[in-house]
Amino acid sequence: MRQTCLNMVYDLAKRDPRPLFVGSDLSPGLLAEMKKEMPERWYMEGIAEQNLIGMGAGLAKEGFIPYLNTIATFITRRCYEQVAVDLCLHDLPVRLIANGGGMVYAPLGPTHLAIEDIAIMRALPNMTVTAVCDAKEMVRLMNCTLDWPHPIYIRLAKGGDPVVSREDLGFAIGKAIPMRRARSKGSIVLMSTGVMTTNSLAAAEILAKDGIDASVIHFHTIKPLDEATLLDFARDAELVVTVEEGVRIGGFGSAVADCMLEQLGTAMPPIVRLGLPDEFPHNYGLQEDLFDIYGLLPAQIAAAANAAFHREDAVA
Repeated sequence: MRQTCLNMVYDLAKRDPRPLFVGSDLSPGLLAEMKKEMPERWYMEGIAEQNLIGMGAGLAKEGFIPYLNTIATFITRRCYEQVAVDLCLHDLPVRLIANGGGMVYAPLGPTHLAIEDIAIMRALPNMTVTAVCDAKEMVRLMNCTLDWPHPIYIRLAKGGDPVVSREDLGFAIGKAIPMRRARSKGSIVLMSTGVMTTNSLAAAEILAKDGIDASVIHFHTIKPLDEATLLDFARDAELVVTVEEGVRIGGFGSAVADCMLEQLGTAMPPIVRLGLPDEFPHNYGLQEDLFDIYGLLPAQIAAAANAAFHREDAVA
């Protein structure tokens, strides 16, 4: 997914004079062909991420569309004030490409785990927040970024993720995609973002074996949230389960719950939010190891949904 995203920057730059790439302390061979062909549109900053944001803002003011790239925790936590004041306050079309969203950098520990990025980035006015599920969908997202007028946070997975998206289902920023439709709109609706959609689809197959027909709705865009599709499926659901690779506080599940509460009130269905608790992960290992610890593997998602479906107080 990461390489596909970066290759698309080069592809967009060949099509349009506005895109350019600015990296922060990344591999010197990154996008070598673009660097050779378009040296005036390829930049590599040092370990100065706040400066990266300021540089992107200045370039955007000059009419360019900067694609800024570094590690997710650095481009969010470290640069939060600059992102808020330099980009969002002025509503500039800068694209933040965040390597290692969620728990990709599990071997490096809590300093490199972007567990709160969705929560803090969606809190910023004018910021668009995206998390696609695979490399093919990344191509579709990147094609949409040329003419999107607002700043965009692009959360990257680790790469090599299974391709589950489908071109025939279409793609538009801010439009959720039903990936699996239950025979009726009742029963369980799994709502997910990023690579958790892959796990949710697998969980739905496990639920089917237990006689539970579940829908899976993929929100590649967390902000702006597709409230129309969300409500279309939630309104008649017996249970909504949100699944995200990040903290539950303020994240994707919170966005879904806020929407249902505001639009459906006391008629809203029970909701269970699966994600990380209010703590820093202190385990090291592989991303899958942390999925296992926090109940985000397909079998665990299915088990949590099944258990909630068969109890009366399914709010978590």
